[in-house]
Formats: sequence, C-alpha cells, structure tokens
Amino acid sequence: MRLMIAGGGGFRVPLVYRALCSGPYAGLVRELVLYDVDPGRLAAISAVLQSVAAAAAAPNGSSAVGLPPKVTATTSLREALTGTDTVFAAIRPGGTAGRIADERVAQDLGLLGQETTGAGGISYALRSIPAMLELAREMRTHCPDAWLINFTNPAGMVTEALVPVLGRKVIGICDSASALVHRAARAAGVPLPAGKLDGVGYYGLNHLGWLYRLESGGRDVLPELLADAGALAGFEEGRLFPQPFLQELGVLPNEYLFYYYETSRAAAAIRAQGMTRGESIHGQQAELYPRLAAAGDAAFNLWDAARRSREEGYLAEARTAGETRDAEDLAGGGYEQVALAVMRALAGGSAGGGGGTGAGAGGTELILNTPNSAVTGPGPAEPALPGLPADAVVEVPCTVTADGAVPLAQDRPAGPQLSLMQRVKRVELLTVRAAGHGERAAALEAFAEHPLIGSESLAAALLTGYEAAFPGLAGLWKMSAG
Repeated sequence: MRLMIAGGGGFRVPLVYRALCSGPYAGLVRELVLYDVDPGRLAAISAVLQSVAAAAAAPNGSSAVGLPPKVTATTSLREALTGTDTVFAAIRPGGTAGRIADERVAQDLGLLGQETTGAGGISYALRSIPAMLELAREMRTHCPDAWLINFTNPAGMVTEALVPVLGRKVIGICDSASALVHRAARAAGVPLPAGKLDGVGYYGLNHLGWLYRLESGGRDVLPELLADAGALAGFEEGRLFPQPFLQELGVLPNEYLFYYYETSRAAAAIRAQGMTRGESIHGQQAELYPRLAAAGDAAFNLWDAARRSREEGYLAEARTAGETRDAEDLAGGGYEQVALAVMRALAGGSAGGGGGTGAGAGGTELILNTPNSAVTGPGPAEPALPGLPADAVVEVPCTVTADGAVPLAQDRPAGPQLSLMQRVKRVELLTVRAAGHGERAAALEAFAEHPLIGSESLAAALLTGYEAAFPGLAGLWKMSAG
C-alpha cells in the first residue's frame, strides 16, 4: 500500500510511522508519502522518522521493530496523490496560531474556549472544510480509487462535508470513543477481542457520544459499573463526573461531554490556566521543530519527550488539582491505531493479522464517523442511529471490510441525548453549508444555534472576531456573493 499523509509535518505523524514499523501493522505500508505546505515542518518530522529507522537498523536495535516503509516528503499535492492507495488527512489550516484565535475569541467573550467544541470548533471548521474539499477534488483527479481516512478536525463536520464528493470512500476517525469503550470495559472486567464490539452500544456525533450498553455473557454490566464509585475512579472518563450523576444519567459520556455538562467549571478552569491550550502547544512547537530538524539520531527521543509533555496537558481543565493522567494514556497508541485498523480492514486484512491476511470473519468492528444509513437492500435506507437523518454523519460502531464501513444499528437514544445530538447536528449542517458554499448567514446561524452559545448577539460578536483573526473568511463569503 502507498499511504499519503496530508499534514505530513504534523506533530503526531511519528506515531503512525512507529506503528507501521512494528507489531500488527508492520508490512501494511510499502511507501509512506508525507505531504505538507510547510517545508520546515516536513524537514523536522522527516528527521524524527529517520532517527526511528536508524535505531531499527542499528546492531542493537529493538527486535520488535520491523522493516520500515520507504518515506518520501513533498510539498507537491499532485506528486503526493499520484499512485496513492490511501490518504490519511490530519491538516490544520492556520496552524497552531489559528488554534489560539479559535480559543481566544470565544474566551474573550466569556464563552468556552475549546478547539473542537462550541465556537472554536465552528471557526476551525470554516477553515478546515474548504481545504479538505480541495483535497477531495484533487483525489478524484489523481487517485480516484483511493480511500480517505479523515482525522482533520472537527472530524465529524469535515467528514460530513466530504461525503458528497467522495461518497463511501471517506471515513472519519477519532480515538476518544474507542478509548472510552475500552477503558470502561477494563474497569468492568469485560474482555473485548481485537476488532470486535460485541455487546457494545455507543451512539453520538464526533466528540458528543455516550456508551449506553456493555454486555458480558449476554448481560448488560454498565448499570453495575455506573453504580461502582471505586471502579469509575479507575479511569479518566469515570472521574470526570460525580458518580451519582452518572448513575442517574444511565450512560457513560464521552470525555468531551464535560464541556456540555460542566460548562461553567470548564470555562473557569481554562481561564484560570492563563495560557490557552493552543498557546501552550504553539510555544512548544515553535521551539521544538527547528531543534528536531538538526537533532540527527536524537530526534525521536527529543520529539517523544515533547509528546509526553503535551499528553500530560490534554484536557487538564477537567482534572482536579494534583490529578495526573494514567500511564497508559501517556504512552500514546490512540488515533493511529484506529486509523491503521481501518486501513488494514479496507485492504482486506483481519482484525488481528497483518496486511496480507484474508478478511476476518464479518470484518473489523470500530467506532467511526460515517453516514447514518445501514445498507440493508432495496428500498429506503434505515438509519443506524434512530432520530437522526439517514444521510447525516454519525459516530457509531461500524463493520469495516474491503467494501467500506457499514454502521451497525443502535438503540434510539433517550430524549436528552437525542435532543442534544439533533441540535448539534443542525449546527454542523449549517457550518458545512457556510464553509462549502460561502454563506455567511449560515455561519452566523450556526454560532447562534449552538447550545454553548445560544445568542444572536454573541454569534455576531464571535463571527466579527473570527473575521478579524482570519481575513481569509472574507474571500470565503465572496463565493456566494459572486
């Protein structure tokens, strides 16, 4: 397989490369192409990958590391796409400086300043969607049979925008839902075989979902887990909310629901930090990337130390004073494992075997972002997640084979969960329309409709603030005016 990473100078790219060098994904990719618009970032990440490859080739190198894929780097999109089998997209238009503005404009208006949730997520999408639509159109020209695995945030909205261009050839991924399921399963003592989600019920949108069923031996053990304060305290999502609240809720929320259920606490904690998450990451990377490019064989260790520091600060506003992240979470191995599991399944590989094995029985099961319709034969498509449109992108368990991802039928969500999903989905569709067609009025409505904003005056102030921070938005609105 020839894999192209759009956003090849991104900070997390070494995680993908490391996973391709050892373990179940070794041999899956023969050539890895890094594409980025920033040659300096490409040079830095290429240096990190070279240090990984050098360690593998050393006489005393780890035996766990296999033959690394060939790596090339380019700033030419046409060159990167030609001959590619799979594209993995993780781009950030505007860079980390853009993230600072996404968070600060909202925070300065007294709102939640978060990258993908609320006002910041809408702003981020207004930049991400046009860039990803361009990528999708170029794929149709230069590699029309290739799959697009999307991790560009906000992943759900971006995937929603790409489906009309690429159809089933685009699949959105995120590691937060699968991480929640596996951590809850361990806490409840429920074994989950690799690539299978038997007895797991999960429904939602990206960064807005709930685990509602967890079976063991045909019996739902989730109510017992929600009643066990000690077990909940053993993993991150279980510590986010008071145990009585979770027991009354009856479902286990994704970590990003913290921003909806504990909005005031989250906003206050972010303000108390003084420096936003975006400002922290921007400062770290501005100092780190030039050092990586010149670090030689030490580049990987330098990058990995920065990665651990970055992981320690993830969702810090949700933790109590002195609380640290679990060691397993700091070790990495999240989103890249989901991405490569999808790629292997699309290539005909099994859940537990290498890329050359036959398809596993029934395919690989993963929680993904995909259109809500299950393929059941002739007639109207039935939504896998009742209560949302069949063509809307949702985040649910799916079966992945060489033919693509098919969502698995889920229970109808309880009223409060469904109402929140429906409202946020409307915001997502408005944002997609604004970004895809240049409709400023749709962007304004999206801000006003979001449950974390809910105000036309605040929506107007937000959009004005983001237009000042991102002059390119004026060009986007000219699309519909002209």
